[in-house]
Amino acid sequence: MEFGAPRRKHRMSLTPMIDVVFLLLVFFMLASQFGSPAQLPLTLGGGASSTYTGPARLIRIGEDGLQLNGSPRTEAEIIAALHDLTETPEDMIILRAEEDVPLQQVIETMEWLGSEGYSNLVLVE
Repeated sequence: MEFGAPRRKHRMSLTPMIDVVFLLLVFFMLASQFGSPAQLPLTLGGGASSTYTGPARLIRIGEDGLQLNGSPRTEAEIIAALHDLTETPEDMIILRAEEDVPLQQVIETMEWLGSEGYSNLVLVE
């Protein structure tokens, strides 16, 4: 009795399964949200949204450091001086960044002012 030539065993191909896994990976990477974007409340100067009262409170952000009303100061000195210059933490504080200052430095300044309770920050050119 002769059954013919012996057949080769067929191996299952893993290529379709790998394709499906990569498609699922791409789908979940595109559909997921890894974090919520941070938002900074910001008022642009020149608007009539709030009135400016009291002594000058201009913080200049430069490459060489910070200045409060034209005099160089550290963060701690600025916070101490702002307590004397403001009646409430909601008083307007004006921020002015030099042209070559990175945006990250402006945001960090806004964050530490916000952490001290100052919420009415105005950014001017």
